[in-house]
Amino acid sequence: MKSKDGCIKFAMLTGVTKFGKVSVFSDLNNLDDISMWNEYIELCGISEKEIHKNLETELHEFADVQKMTYDSFCEKLRQYYDGYHFTHNSIGMYNPFSLLNAFKRKEFGSYWFETGTPTYLVELLKRHHYNLERMAHEETNAQVLNSIDSESTSPIPVIYQSGYLTIKGYDEEFGIYHLGFPNKEVEEGFIQFLVPYYTSMNNVESPFEIQKFVREIRSGDYNSFFQRLQSFFADTTYEIIREQELHYENVLFIIFKLVGFYVKVEYHTSRGRIDLVLQTDKFIYIMEFKLNGTAEEALQQINDKHYALPFETDGRRLFKIGVNFSAETRNIENGLLNNDSVISIILNISEESVNNKRVVVNRFFTHVQDDKLYNDIIKQIRKYPISYHPRESLPAYKWHPGSKGRHHWY
Repeated sequence: MKSKDGCIKFAMLTGVTKFGKVSVFSDLNNLDDISMWNEYIELCGISEKEIHKNLETELHEFADVQKMTYDSFCEKLRQYYDGYHFTHNSIGMYNPFSLLNAFKRKEFGSYWFETGTPTYLVELLKRHHYNLERMAHEETNAQVLNSIDSESTSPIPVIYQSGYLTIKGYDEEFGIYHLGFPNKEVEEGFIQFLVPYYTSMNNVESPFEIQKFVREIRSGDYNSFFQRLQSFFADTTYEIIREQELHYENVLFIIFKLVGFYVKVEYHTSRGRIDLVLQTDKFIYIMEFKLNGTAEEALQQINDKHYALPFETDGRRLFKIGVNFSAETRNIENGLLNNDSVISIILNISEESVNNKRVVVNRFFTHVQDDKLYNDIIKQIRKYPISYHPRESLPAYKWHPGSKGRHHWY
């Protein structure tokens, strides 16, 4: 090859990931890597200008088939397939494969994502114990983005070069790139693909379980919603528990990232705790998760930190939920639900009592303000025999008549 270099006027190499310039003596050490050069950013992909210049008629036809206005259709097309940036301060590029397939079929779909499965990338994430929440707002520099060091502890270069992350912003002062998912096709497809690798669900079950989860959230069915949340953590292995905090964070991130495509989700993490807010048309859920603490502590933090303050004048029903993750049971150990205007309830359900279809109620206390919710809760509790689970710190249960015919268990 070296002897024929006088015959080569121009050569261009493309591919998914970079190859290394092995040493200064390598025959390939004089290549120009144009991946992040501004003048070549439109070389790959289709710009929005090119779409309107060449596919204007097809845009209107596609919008008509989708029964959408032209403007709303263009916005949806942008959300699904636009968003690739190959350097800072560059225009967004559309994925040509997905875009052209969508025009051909007149349907929105995950065309590019379905061409291959990122199994290797998921294994890379797990091997390096990567916190998945970082993917939505990863930060790095150009040197890392362009690296291919197989011994690196960061999976980001390969994930970026494979197209699952793209440049979202740039800090010129420090030379830091802000990364994120390019569009909805990639984000939803990749997160959905992660489910069987981090939870007990398989590829077939996961879409249906998420659908049921969303319906329960929208309907305010707290009991089903909480039980389904527990099922996502079932069969957690002892090996994973060595990275228990990261595991819980990753599972919750996957679940609520998928839920976030249907309901509004705000998700925050810090060491040993997670808090999130779910909002639907009728309900607001404020949830605090503790690791090896108690549900009471989690709920107390919601109250002490005044997480509910922004929603005080909101007309929707508010649920404050404290949850504890237990290293011993490798699951959500107990949950504490507090609805200030209506009810405070603590349920501690042991594995034995669940198997025997007996629910052990530690404390049950109601405020007499909402007839319908009160009756709904009583109806749910009466599905099970109420029994006393002896604990030194708790007195035997007593049945007390309440006002307006209400009754309380203590």
